[in-house]
Amino acid sequence: MAETAQHPVSVGLSKRLGDLMVETGVISVEQLHQALQAQQKEGTKLGAILVEKGFITEVQLLQFLSRQCGIDYVHLSEVEISEETVRKVPEALCRQHVLLATGMKNKKLIVAVADPLNVLVLDDLKLMTGFEIDAVLASETDILAAIDKHFGAKGSQEALEEILAQSDQESQSAAAGVETDMKVEEEQDAAAVISMKRSAEDAPIIQMVNLILAGAVKAKASDIHFEPFAKEVKVRYRIDGVLHAQPAPPKRFYNALVSRVKIMANLDISERRVPQDGRIKLKVEGKELAMRVSCLPCAPGEKIVMRILDSSGLKVRLSDLGFEPEAKSIFEKCMKAPYGINLITGPTGSGKSTTLYSALAQLNEPDVNIMTVEDPVEYQLPGINQVQVNAEVGLTFAAGLRSFLRQDPDVIMVGEIRDLETISIAINAALTGHLVFSTLHTNDAPGAITRMGMMGIEPFLMSSSVLMVVAQRLVRGICKNCKENYDVDAEWLLKLGVPKTHIKIENGKVALARGRGCDHCAKTGYRGRVGLYEVLEVNDAIREMILEKAVATKLKEVARKNGMITLRECAIRKLLAGMTTVEEMIRVTATDEG
Repeated sequence: MAETAQHPVSVGLSKRLGDLMVETGVISVEQLHQALQAQQKEGTKLGAILVEKGFITEVQLLQFLSRQCGIDYVHLSEVEISEETVRKVPEALCRQHVLLATGMKNKKLIVAVADPLNVLVLDDLKLMTGFEIDAVLASETDILAAIDKHFGAKGSQEALEEILAQSDQESQSAAAGVETDMKVEEEQDAAAVISMKRSAEDAPIIQMVNLILAGAVKAKASDIHFEPFAKEVKVRYRIDGVLHAQPAPPKRFYNALVSRVKIMANLDISERRVPQDGRIKLKVEGKELAMRVSCLPCAPGEKIVMRILDSSGLKVRLSDLGFEPEAKSIFEKCMKAPYGINLITGPTGSGKSTTLYSALAQLNEPDVNIMTVEDPVEYQLPGINQVQVNAEVGLTFAAGLRSFLRQDPDVIMVGEIRDLETISIAINAALTGHLVFSTLHTNDAPGAITRMGMMGIEPFLMSSSVLMVVAQRLVRGICKNCKENYDVDAEWLLKLGVPKTHIKIENGKVALARGRGCDHCAKTGYRGRVGLYEVLEVNDAIREMILEKAVATKLKEVARKNGMITLRECAIRKLLAGMTTVEEMIRVTATDEG
């Protein structure tokens, strides 16, 4: 950061940002020490690290900088910005330094900046534009969204239309021979395959695929769906667990688009009758990402689903996952036990992998031998021995586990328990002094005990080996940019099962929160997700119930009396804390009895 004492945005900032924050009580000395250590490793800005670690919010950081710099803090979503003003600063400069010209006042050009200490660029702007510069402070997210909105940053639909127009002007090669029926596809010869490959490598097709992939990464989507139908094609992103339709190319381009994706994933473009799986590695906006590609033959053509694998999403501290204090205490106790089994349950996409990897990362010390067997190994973790399941050569979960016991492990993670053999070996490992983590597909925590009984595990083995069972879900969090409070009738809330002791009633109303919808959250009102955790500790009371072969409902009843927080109760706490909405609570925990 540049330091120019005479410059208006440098007044009062002769000391380092961190020291000033400690002096004014914004953060503690210990928090600053942790952030500086992280900064040495990651090389990112101190303010960004403080926000990422949860020591302060982005708004608190911006308000602090605003006070120290003596400049105004603005919400760009509330500012009217003319296209004429925006064009006074080149797009490349705006993106490079994260700034945007927002207006004129008293013959001064008002420029929103994310870094008020970058005074040199403000001096450059003065020389470039011929105007005196009046800086205001805005969030980096807001500025980037505004740049995309105003700078030739066309929407996905407009960008796609441009690509299609370019294709029509240049040639019709991308469409030629692409719209074929299944019989013709099945009889394709070598010449047809070459034609398909050429179509897939046409510039418009490459641009279409790149546009869709970049859009998904920018929207923080977890999956991309390419779906062919009789007369149209659908492209959908899964964002925060919910599918959202996106602009799609005409049907005539679909086969070429599929071929392009297959080429990128090193798949056989001539094979359209059997499912195929592959991986793509690419770099988007300076970030290296991997994508898992699945092709499935359907009646109108091949459907493709691409899972975006971003390992940065796994670097989550346990304290940031969303555990309630009581549940977190139990989780950490069982996680650090010398031996036993810890099970994580929930449907696909409920965040089980993130929870497991976060736990393993905390246990990952030089004196601990951690081994995992996964299908597939999607994220490679330094310091952990990871084994990929390969059923074709006999390397199953059970076979991998059996070999692990001869590899002197301290901690074992099994990607998924699918059969009696795997769970039997896992229990044997736990009983012989190993700490085992795994996942199971059940709706709630007590249901996992019942499920293992149905798989053939004797009650005495379960009661002596299982430490805890965690059921989890993810609810969408309210967008912080457009969050607003509103009142609902207390009686209506009570009917949903919200305990009267948990809510603050004023004039028969209760204050809740929701998102209005803005550009930052694609008008949905939601951004990011929050974890719900139901942690069942297998204590003496639960062990007795297991030995009596009690049903899941009885186990749940006893667990709740012992203090277990159910998924619905966890969702209620998140609702009343203003982190999610009533609609999300109902959607995600509809099957939970409370």
